[in-house]
Order: sequence, then structure tokens, then C-alpha cells
Amino acid sequence: MESALAVSRLPPHDPGTPVLSVVDMHTGGEPLRIVLAGCPEVSGPTLLAKRRYMRQHLDHVRRRLMFEPRGHRDMYGAVLVPSELQDAHLGVLFLHNEGYSSMCGHAVLALGRFALDFGLVPAPAAGTREARVNIHCPCGLVTAFVACEDGRSHGPVRFHSVPAFVLATDLMVDVPGHGKVVVDIAYGGAFYAFVSAEKLGLDICSAKTRDLVDAASTVTEAVKAQFKINHPDSEDLAFLYGTILTDGKDAYTKEPTTNICVFADEQVDRSPTGSGVTARIALQYHKGLLELNQTRAFKSSTTGSVFTGKAVRGLSQQVKEGAAQEYHQRCSFPGLHPGLVGFILTYIC
Repeated sequence: MESALAVSRLPPHDPGTPVLSVVDMHTGGEPLRIVLAGCPEVSGPTLLAKRRYMRQHLDHVRRRLMFEPRGHRDMYGAVLVPSELQDAHLGVLFLHNEGYSSMCGHAVLALGRFALDFGLVPAPAAGTREARVNIHCPCGLVTAFVACEDGRSHGPVRFHSVPAFVLATDLMVDVPGHGKVVVDIAYGGAFYAFVSAEKLGLDICSAKTRDLVDAASTVTEAVKAQFKINHPDSEDLAFLYGTILTDGKDAYTKEPTTNICVFADEQVDRSPTGSGVTARIALQYHKGLLELNQTRAFKSSTTGSVFTGKAVRGLSQQVKEGAAQEYHQRCSFPGLHPGLVGFILTYIC
């Protein structure tokens, strides 16, 4: 992977200091720092094993890339690694201010363009208007579809995510400073708690970001303390990533619904959050507020950027009930609903 991205010329530097070459991108205002070269080899037979190895042995790389003076509190990163999956064009490990995520939708959108423009996927045939990029994320294989022209990215990018599902609805959580608060928990490659900002005495569109962050972080810590997160396939994925505060407008309308995602160590997503939108659509679909192939728009309260997404394939009721029973037996999920087996999110750059 690194040989294909090698930088031919570097500025003068201390030869004793490791050099990391990166490309900075953004999706909807949310940054993505992609490592081109210089990262030590990340060992492990699987992507999840590589994620564990980097956390245990190469965390200094994450800190160097994410923190001041080279990064900032809300920096986000991606390290490209080989994948064990035959269909994957590349594997990726996601970095943030606290550690390593299992999924990142804004990063997938940016990586789709990056992979096409940097030649990490076969050049599309002449006349092709959309290139396919298979990206192996820690949560599973995700497919990005990159609009292109003459073999280069041009226009919107969309991705087909891993199966999303609802873990719990109407969960009563004792939130310090707010009393009993009803929250939902859903998975879109990562687990999020969802609550209307109004229930916490805030307006998602006019409240100070600091107040929203404090409230969301309090909810996250309360849920972590009072509710156990499980995942049907891997304990590596069984953690609450953050809390998404919404405007409470979950019923379908053509107007965007606004939210803010606070994840990791009080990190704020400047985009509507790809994995969070995936989970939120699963939640709306589960509650009967959104139909299959009904496109919904989601707006970031911090930048105003918009993602659109839709559920593209659901389970039949018979299969759905059987899957729910199987998942429940395996993981003891309260109120589990497997939700979706298909999701598409689009961002027009």
C-alpha cells in the first residue's frame, strides 16, 4: 500500500525524526487526514487484529497526527492497511482524539475519491460515470460509489454501509443534571445514543456548541454506566461511540432534520456524521417513520452541511423476527431490532 503512495520528494528534515506524509481532506467540513507514507507496519492477520495492534504498539502515531501542534482536538485520521478480504480494494483504520473508531462515514466518502484519484483502484473504463471502491472498515466491508469523469472523481459520492440496527428504544437513563431521560441506541457501524436536545433543555440550532457538547457527553457517560453494549459479531465493536442530539424531527419531511454528533473525547463532528446518519435512519425505519428508498436529508448544526440517506433493503417480517431472536439469544439485546441490511448515504461535494 505504502509503495503505491510513496512521496518522491520531502522537504529538509532531521533524518533521525520519522516522517509521516499525509493528505488532508474534508467531507461537509469534517476533516480527514490520510497517511500516505511513513507509518510503521501494522501487524495482524485481520483488520480488527491490526486495530488492536496499532492501539497497543503504535498509538504514538495517532497522537502525533491528531494532537497539537500538527492536529487539533477535532482532527480525524485514516491509516490505510492491507485487508484480508478478497473483495476489498483497501483496508482502513480510523483515528480520533481518543482512539480508534469502528466506522466513519465521512471518511468513507472522502476515501472513495482519494482511492480513485490516487490510483488505488483499477482505472474505470472509458465512459464510466461512477467508480466502485470497496473499503474494508473495522465494522465490515463498505462500498463507496464515486461519480467520475475521464477517470477522475467528479461530483457526488455515496456509500452502501454495513447492516444497521436498533439496539434499544425508549431506554430510561438517569442523566446527572437532567433527571430521567429517554434515549434510543442504534448501530450504523458504530453505536450511538440518540436524544432530542429539547429533552435536555437545549435548542439544537441556537444553543452554544459548548452547551450541546456538555449535555451530549453527560448522556454518553450515563448510558455507558447504566447500559451494557453488545455486538452480535465482535466484542471489538461493542462500545458506545457517542451521543447524537437531534431536533426531534424524526417523522419524515422533505426538509432536513438537524443533529450534532459528540463522540470519543468530546470531539464534535462538523458533518452530519455518516455512521450516525446510518444509525438514525435505522432508528426511523424501525419506528415506522421512514419507508424503504425514502430519501431523508440530515443537516449538521455546526456547519450546515447536508447528507442524504435512505434505507435500501429491509428484512421480511419472518426473517426479521428470526434474526431478532437469534441476535437476542447470542447477545441478550433488550429491544433488539436488526433494522436494515442496506443503507446508502450520499454527499455532494
